[in-house]
Amino acid sequence: MDNLEFIEKRRFIIKLGKALHKFGTPAYRLETHLQTVALTLGLDGYFLISPTSMTFVLQHDTDQEYNHVARVKPGELDLGSLARTDELVEELRTGQRTLAEAMERLEDIANKPNPYGPLLTLCAFGTSAAAFAMLMATSWNDVFWSGIVGLLVYGLAYRAERSKRMAETLEPVASLVAGIAACVISQFDASINIPVVILSGIIVLIPGLALTLGLAELAARDLMSGTMRIMDAMMLLFKLYFGAVLGVAIGNAIFGEYLFIEPLPLPRWASWLAVPLLSSALVFIFKARLKDAPWGIFAGVLAFFSAMAGGIYLGDSIGIFVGALVVGIYANLFSRWTKAPASIALLQGIVILVPGSKTYMGLNAFISGESMLNMSHLGPQLFLIFMSLIAGLIFSNVVIPPRSTL
Repeated sequence: MDNLEFIEKRRFIIKLGKALHKFGTPAYRLETHLQTVALTLGLDGYFLISPTSMTFVLQHDTDQEYNHVARVKPGELDLGSLARTDELVEELRTGQRTLAEAMERLEDIANKPNPYGPLLTLCAFGTSAAAFAMLMATSWNDVFWSGIVGLLVYGLAYRAERSKRMAETLEPVASLVAGIAACVISQFDASINIPVVILSGIIVLIPGLALTLGLAELAARDLMSGTMRIMDAMMLLFKLYFGAVLGVAIGNAIFGEYLFIEPLPLPRWASWLAVPLLSSALVFIFKARLKDAPWGIFAGVLAFFSAMAGGIYLGDSIGIFVGALVVGIYANLFSRWTKAPASIALLQGIVILVPGSKTYMGLNAFISGESMLNMSHLGPQLFLIFMSLIAGLIFSNVVIPPRSTL
């Protein structure tokens, strides 16, 4: 291999790694995938990936070796770009594209704007907030106002995409605005549950999936990345909680306390409707391709009802193990059937199961001593749920091995 060919191949691998990191690929999957791609291109590769840094060591022989260290920002989930990048690597492997063509296509994918635009994403934020309130089985008042608060939160998220200053303070500012908005709403609708409306409104920002991925990285012995991801998620959670507490304090100081009037509860079928609604909203929030959307929506529905069925016989916490096992097997079968990354179906499924909201509730109970929605023993439940999730995903890979590393 001459030097020019070695330089071209290493440039592609480094650009591929940065792109996949930007699209939210977990470290243990990314490292394994890059090693596979390097071997395909005839190189030996050694990689060390964390949420904020990347180290590449590429060599062909003793005379051709290259080290590259990059400082990066934590990636955000983009399932559509992840799928397109996986297709690109497969085309390169099978000879359908040259390395130069693959570099150009990778640049296009990395710079592709949000395919759904601000209006659809706005609707997705509102729908996800309302659907989560439906899952909490509160009232139609909470569902409606949660959707409105979710729209306000997207306005801040949209601003954060264009302002560095806003991006640095998005989480506390979003929960602060949600807290004040909930207090304002309570002045003319005393039947709303303020903590539930705030939590539902900011649910898209709750780092439940990040906590789960961090634990999965620890389970895969990727200790540095897993620890960093968990600590980052916990700091996001603290910022969200502080913003909500400050917002409610400001709202109460301005408008005073409100007298809560117990509303009519939601019918049982509302929670069943909430799951496909939430899964559909996640298609736009995670920027999944429309052709992959039905698979992702079904993954969410499958995860929820599998966990519900498992909970009937094994208890709610262990039922999560059944949901994770079933959705993990389904995602691996999806990958084999469609030749797409298993992450497309897997992440849209397990996000329904992750206890991000319960983590927030547990933090609230720990700090304030008050329990939201009469939920007790949240600490042991959280630990068992997270462990059940990770165990279910590990067992699913044993039952049906994944087709690819993504």
